[in-house]
Amino acid sequence: MKNTRTEHDSMGDLEVPADALYAAQTQRAINNFPVSGLRMPESFIRALLLIKSAAAQANIALDQIPEKMGGAIQAVVAKLQNDPALMSHFPVDVFQTGSGTSTNMNANEVLANLASTLYGDKVSANDHINCGQSSNDVIPTTIHVSAALALEKQLIPALRHLLKTIRDKARSVDHHIKTGRTHLMDAMPVRLSQCLDSWAEQIDQNINRLTDLQPSIQSLAQGGTAVGTGINAHPEFANEFNKALTTMTSIQFQPAKNFFTHIGSQDIAVAVSGQLKTTAVSIIKISNDLRWMNSGPLAGLGEIKLQALQPGSSIMPGKVNPVIPEAAAMVGAQVIGNDAAITVAGQSGNFELNVMLPLVAHNLLFSIEILGNVSMLLADKAIASFSVNEKVLTEALTRNPILVTALNPIIGYEKAAEIAKLAYAESRPIIDVAEENTDLSRDELEQLLDPKKLTQGGL
Repeated sequence: MKNTRTEHDSMGDLEVPADALYAAQTQRAINNFPVSGLRMPESFIRALLLIKSAAAQANIALDQIPEKMGGAIQAVVAKLQNDPALMSHFPVDVFQTGSGTSTNMNANEVLANLASTLYGDKVSANDHINCGQSSNDVIPTTIHVSAALALEKQLIPALRHLLKTIRDKARSVDHHIKTGRTHLMDAMPVRLSQCLDSWAEQIDQNINRLTDLQPSIQSLAQGGTAVGTGINAHPEFANEFNKALTTMTSIQFQPAKNFFTHIGSQDIAVAVSGQLKTTAVSIIKISNDLRWMNSGPLAGLGEIKLQALQPGSSIMPGKVNPVIPEAAAMVGAQVIGNDAAITVAGQSGNFELNVMLPLVAHNLLFSIEILGNVSMLLADKAIASFSVNEKVLTEALTRNPILVTALNPIIGYEKAAEIAKLAYAESRPIIDVAEENTDLSRDELEQLLDPKKLTQGGL
């Protein structure tokens, strides 16, 4: 039995798999780009299908396509969204034509195939599914829509969960006081809650900066068509399209102020990626603090104990490692790498079109996804569940000569330095050495060197 069928496009006839929902242009892309095996992200494809549905609704409202045909297009979009084999219909490699035309036509062909059967007559991939559109505005629009949905529904909620978890944990450990560290060296004491509140503020700032970018990423190129002039699109298409998409997603989308900017550049995506990089840097900082505080348990700091999740070594029995902070740090590194590639891609806006759009889409959505996933893990399997080793904290505090800093206003920096060096050399508590080498009484020293008081600042 023949397992292919013949399809036709403007370049001629081409054999495609008999059971494929796509047609000739998709097959040409499959043949032309056997590069990585990476497909466009599923979240991108789902957003692209939503865009095709919103476009159909707009074109019905503007009498550009028959109502029944538009209804068929919307119906098959809904069917595809619920298809467990969705991604099998979208096989085009990420590393394809820089405009993403292959992916746009892939969607057009699949929808035309399915809609023709439902409609009972031919639905054209170009004339009907793509009515009032160009790959050059569809793909930039899909980048924005998919990123907006991922931010709103995945990353920002995950970061808010992480923020709440850190703040809750900070309240529960407020009574614990530990040795502060600068340059990884002993410094003045801090409350453990102050360490966590610092992390919380980092995450809160990242959330605020991401939400500040949401209106920009929710502005869309759709309606600019090929170069930004809107050729072949109804004058009201952009407004009707955004109205439909807003209703479908419950996210406020609006036409770009300047279609040329949204098609010829990817500055907004670059800005979002930059903020994702900043978030990644925060995640790495928090992860490394957790790793250091958990280090040991005997030869490290051993200040906290992270939840034991799995055996840590194939050769060393009983070893348990900080696997969640390690995974989070690797996510951070990957996001930073993704951002570097997006930065280069953003420079490829040549005249009226950026020609690295699929790479921008892939990396941006990958960063959002892995940051969202690891933020939940970091919250639930590292921060919420660690325990505090109070004995280790107290022992380190009593032996910390840097506490002598509190005596500076009374005995002066130079005298305090002498006492600190002596305490280091003799491995003795600072209070004992200070009592022997100053005129201050034990009671006075206990008050001046009280670690809890020292975490409150002031004289």
